[in-house]
Amino acid sequence: MPAEMNFMIGGEAGQGVQSIGFLLSKAFARGGHHIFADQDYESRIRGGHSFFRVRVKDKPVYAIVEPVDMLLALNKETIDLHLKELTPKGIIIYDGEKIKLPNSDSKLFSVPLEKLVEEAGGKIMSNTVALGAALGLIKYDFELLAKLLREHFGRKGDIAEANVKAAKAGFDYAGKEFTGDFPHHLSPIGDGKRLLLNGTDAVSLGALAAGCKFVSAYPMTPTTPIMEYIASKSKDFNVVVVHAEDEIAAMNMAVGAGYVGVRAMTATSGSGFCLMVEGLGLAGITETPIVVVEGQRPGPAVGLPTRTEQGDLEFILYAHHGEFPRSVLTPATIEDCFWQTAKAFNLAEKYQTPAIVIIDHHLATAYNTVEIPDISKITIERGEIFTDAMGDPAQYKRHKVTASGVSPRALPGLGKALVVTDCDEHSEAGHLTESAEDRTQQVSKRLRKMDGLRNEIAPPRRYGPETAETTLIGWGSTYGALSETVDILRQDKVDINLLHFNEIWPFPADAAMAALSASKKVYDVESNATAQLAHILRAETGKKVDGKILRFDGRPITPAFIIEQMRKEGYL
Repeated sequence: MPAEMNFMIGGEAGQGVQSIGFLLSKAFARGGHHIFADQDYESRIRGGHSFFRVRVKDKPVYAIVEPVDMLLALNKETIDLHLKELTPKGIIIYDGEKIKLPNSDSKLFSVPLEKLVEEAGGKIMSNTVALGAALGLIKYDFELLAKLLREHFGRKGDIAEANVKAAKAGFDYAGKEFTGDFPHHLSPIGDGKRLLLNGTDAVSLGALAAGCKFVSAYPMTPTTPIMEYIASKSKDFNVVVVHAEDEIAAMNMAVGAGYVGVRAMTATSGSGFCLMVEGLGLAGITETPIVVVEGQRPGPAVGLPTRTEQGDLEFILYAHHGEFPRSVLTPATIEDCFWQTAKAFNLAEKYQTPAIVIIDHHLATAYNTVEIPDISKITIERGEIFTDAMGDPAQYKRHKVTASGVSPRALPGLGKALVVTDCDEHSEAGHLTESAEDRTQQVSKRLRKMDGLRNEIAPPRRYGPETAETTLIGWGSTYGALSETVDILRQDKVDINLLHFNEIWPFPADAAMAALSASKKVYDVESNATAQLAHILRAETGKKVDGKILRFDGRPITPAFIIEQMRKEGYL
């Protein structure tokens, strides 16, 4: 069995590319393999070109790679676009009766997908036939796939059995008719007791585990599935989910829920977050806990709505006029999405500030096998909650000046204390004021929270040796590609390591400088055009990077891209 195999399914929107990509991933995950899969699709319901890549490995994997061992082409365009990505012994499964190619090629294996569907009694299941043929070609366990299909179609018994029959037709055809040289075979290697999650699944589960009870959002790629997933579990977890009329309403609803003591969240993309900024400031001045998940995609304006980028970092750090504290977490992996979303709720309540989780389209939509999280490790930290037993409720001041900057927080209606706040500047008691003294006290009080937040932010994650001559730095979803780059280059005797930021604000300046102190060369790798992390590093520490590797074409960074650019720029 090979240690690794890479698949791609390509076609147009409406051909079921994502469905068979997910089922293929799940079949391998159920067989004990580690999976990383990503999807690329255009912003349309029908037509265009879409593909789904599945990387299968016998050990954990966190990034995609370009070479393809097997290409399932549901249309001719897929072959035209991706033939060059096939490995020397790679194979293409296609329907030769529908896709006419001028020359025969040993890489081509024609499977009469539509004919086999008709023989199986179906009409629109040619993608399922292709899925069966792929597993037949590598001699995988068909019963595992059959079980998955029955689960996937649930109560639709007739449809489920029709898909099983179609998949078996493709599976048997490949087993009998293929006579070429394809060396890759895969078999289940374990019990598959892992979760197969994408980033939005992991964020949703992290929110539920942290006790989120209110979600308001307006649908926007790539975070719409967060609202959809939590809504599907709302009765089980007693969560109120509101499909708001727009992002402005979504943010203000969440702020209102946070004000009365509910753990509340909203989720959006960069352009949606633009509309939320005024509400973010409302949370800042009223010291209301709120969690915001921001899913980056290329901008400005609509940009590339179904592509990926890391172009929003500095915007998120400084969004809104005026000055108020916030925490910003940037998950590195899909597993990180779970844990850091849970952490965001604690930071929001302990410090009575907005907590923002930044993901991107790549991390939101990619799938990864994840060990089942131990939720006993999640603690609920609600911060300083005022009760009547703590003092005279009549003397309660919502914005009392304290050394930590955190005022005891009473929850409206749950005691005798009168909770008053204002979106204008206010006194300790929460009443509108234009006093210079009150203004100075309140701004200083709020900003003192940054001292506590700095102690909560984890240092950047080091991958590779403690010290190295060359250090790569990155943040967010680039972790998988960067860590694999380090592995590849270290095999080539390059003295290199990685410093990766998955919790970024307040910026862990001291930890970053200590980790970079022994590096002779530091190269910044980001999915944006302006090297935003490098700019923040220099602003916060004075450290200037020695070079930059930037990608901003809407596609995810890969190990091959990083290494190619390092060589091109003379960094290696």
